[in-house]
Amino acid sequence: MTRRTVLERRRAFVESRFYPAAVIVFIVSVAAGLFAGSYTYAMANPTPRDIPTAVVGAPKSEARRAEFVEGMERALGASLRLRQYPDYARARQAVEEQQVFAILRDHRGRPELDVSSASGASVAELLAQEAPLVSRKVGRPVLVRDIKPLQHGDPRGLAIFYISLASVVVGFVGAAQLSVHAKELHPAERIAFTVAYALLGGFAIAAVTDWGLGALRLPFLESWLILALTMFTSGMVFSMFNTLIGRWALLPTWGLMVLLGNPSSGGAVSWPLLPSLLGTIGRWLPPGAAVNAQHTAVYFGGHQHAFPFAVLAVWAAVSSAVFWFWRRRHPGGETVREAGKPGSEAAPS
Repeated sequence: MTRRTVLERRRAFVESRFYPAAVIVFIVSVAAGLFAGSYTYAMANPTPRDIPTAVVGAPKSEARRAEFVEGMERALGASLRLRQYPDYARARQAVEEQQVFAILRDHRGRPELDVSSASGASVAELLAQEAPLVSRKVGRPVLVRDIKPLQHGDPRGLAIFYISLASVVVGFVGAAQLSVHAKELHPAERIAFTVAYALLGGFAIAAVTDWGLGALRLPFLESWLILALTMFTSGMVFSMFNTLIGRWALLPTWGLMVLLGNPSSGGAVSWPLLPSLLGTIGRWLPPGAAVNAQHTAVYFGGHQHAFPFAVLAVWAAVSSAVFWFWRRRHPGGETVREAGKPGSEAAPS
C-alpha cells in the first residue's frame, strides 16, 4: 500500500465532513477577535475630535472667553468648533436641529455653558465634567446647565442604541431563518414575510420598551415604523448576500451591520467622540441611520431629518432589487424552480 501524498490528504480532508466544521472554527475565531476589536476601538476610550458649540453675543471680556475656550480645548484634547448666533433663541434652535452640542454665552454677567444630554450623553458628560475645572483655573466661575436632559428611564442614553441593535440583529436573523426553514417560498412571498416579521417585530420592540418597561416614552407610531423599516432593511441585506454568495451570507451581513455598522452608529458613543472615519461612515449604514432617525423622533420631535430615512430606503431598495434580479440563485430558488416544472403541484415563481 502506497502512502498518500500531501495533495491527496488535502483533497480527502476538503471532501470530508470535517472541512466545513474546520472552516467555521476558523471563521468564528477570527470573528470573535474582530468583534471585540471593533467595539473596543470605537467605544472603550472615546476621545473628542471637535465639538460644535454655539456662541451667543459678545461677552464683556473677549479675552476671558478666549481663555476659557482655550482651557476647555486643552482639557478635552479637542477643539470647540464655535458657531456664532445673534441671540439665544437661534442657538436653542440649532440644538433642536442637532447642529450644535452646547451653547456658550454670558448670562447676567456670568458665563454659562448649556449642554444637551439628549444630543449626546457622553459629550454632555465630558463638557460638564471639565467646564468647572477650567473655569476655576481662569478665575471666572461658569454655570453649567443641562437644557435637554435624557428621559428618567434612560439615564445613560443607551436605550435607543439597544432597540436599534435589536431591530438590526433580529432583522437579518429572521431572514436567515426564512432561508433555512422556508425554502419553498417564492421570491415575492419571501419579501412579503420579511415585511410581516418586520412590522410585528418592530411593534414588539416598541411595546416592550415603552409600555412594558417604561424605559422610553416613544412617539409610538413613528418609532414603530422606524424599527420596522430597520428590520426589513436588515433582512433584505441578508437576502441579497444570500443570493450572491449562498450559505456564507451571514459573514458579510454580520461584518456590515454588527462589526462596522453598530460601533459607528453613534448610539453608544456620540459621533464627536468616535474616530473621525467611523463617525463619517456610520451615518451611511443602516444601523447609524436607524439610531439617528430614532434619536430625533424621541428627543427632537418636529425636527426630523429626511437623510436617515433615505439611507434606510436606499439600502432596502438596492438589496431587494439585487435579490429579485438574481432570485434564481437564492438557496430557495432551486426548490421553487423544481416545484414549477410541468407536472408539479406548485405554481412557477
